[in-house]
Amino acid sequence: MSDDEREEKELDLTSPEVVTKYKSAAEIVNKALQLVISECKPKAKIVDLCEKGDSYIREQTGNMYKNVKRKIERGVAFPTCISVNNTVCHFSPLASDEIVFEEGDLLKIDMGCHIDGFIAVVAHTHVLQDGAVTGRAADVIAAANTAAEVALRLVRPGKKNKDVTDAIQKVAAAYDCKIVEGVLSHQLKQFVIDGNKVVLSVAGPETRVDDAEFEENEVYAIDIVASTGEGKPKLLDEKQTTIYKRAVDRSYHLKMKASRFIFSEINQKFPIMPFTARALEEKRARLGLVECVNHDLLQPYPVLHEKPGDYVAHTKFTVLLMPNGSDRVTSHPLQELQPTKTIDDPEIKAWLALGTKTKKKGGGKKKKGKKGDKAEESTEAEPMDATTNGAASQD
Repeated sequence: MSDDEREEKELDLTSPEVVTKYKSAAEIVNKALQLVISECKPKAKIVDLCEKGDSYIREQTGNMYKNVKRKIERGVAFPTCISVNNTVCHFSPLASDEIVFEEGDLLKIDMGCHIDGFIAVVAHTHVLQDGAVTGRAADVIAAANTAAEVALRLVRPGKKNKDVTDAIQKVAAAYDCKIVEGVLSHQLKQFVIDGNKVVLSVAGPETRVDDAEFEENEVYAIDIVASTGEGKPKLLDEKQTTIYKRAVDRSYHLKMKASRFIFSEINQKFPIMPFTARALEEKRARLGLVECVNHDLLQPYPVLHEKPGDYVAHTKFTVLLMPNGSDRVTSHPLQELQPTKTIDDPEIKAWLALGTKTKKKGGGKKKKGKKGDKAEESTEAEPMDATTNGAASQD
């Protein structure tokens, strides 16, 4: 076996060190999410909370692997985004932005952390109110969450990506909601947030992906967005886009000085992971990013919107396909939901009744639960109660 092959082999879940890094990144991002949710209050500025999430991840990852010989990259794998009400995704405003939360807002919080390039991502939907969430807001959150629970049970070795696409659409329809088009769930690899194996949210003539089968020791970011609207979001204002990722396979000789300055800064600070323009010098960034995007040096993550009045819910979790079953490592407990619909479909009930662990003779010793391990406990073989979607089920 060549050194390259050995290196490749060591960097998947067969290596305990790799599993530890994924789980450490997951624990940090779970706590960052908890912190952000606890401070989302009416009249708080969205940008302050986005910054708080990123700062927490930077600080916590900065405390790890300080005294190792090889420099280990670590930090934010996806900048904190908080998209409100009918805004679908990727809203992470610049420092000068004054938008604040209002009572009753429905928030989608989306963030990621990595340690040595091993990435854990999470997204969660939270309503700024006391008491149970009711009506269509509860329906859409229940739709996204139940679809995530079904996906968790179908993303397992031997199953196909198409199985998951079909199932999550069926779940959304049961709540009279739509799965939002254009969202992809990607395989995660070291330093790769958008691996080639993907699960499509909605299959259609324009959106096709290669058929793929899930395999043991793979890691996936399962990304589900549901809407009470049509599920066909639109880009309303390109100026709202602030998150980009370096397209490493592209090169172009930039003409403008501002562009060259910004691109050099991006290459130094964010050569691989997505970043927010907030982390760059704002005036120069506004000028320089345009030329970089126009020549495909950067891949933008646009801010998309459903129609005003539509509710959008987002659930994203990281799952490790371990030999003993699927291990969901990122999540956050849901608020109490009182949806107007209940799940009566026998096929959906059967999916929800599937366990996520493979029973092995003798059984492994169960670890004492830490906060970051709650998701692991909750996804064992208990069928999910699809009618109440109580806080016991994880988002």
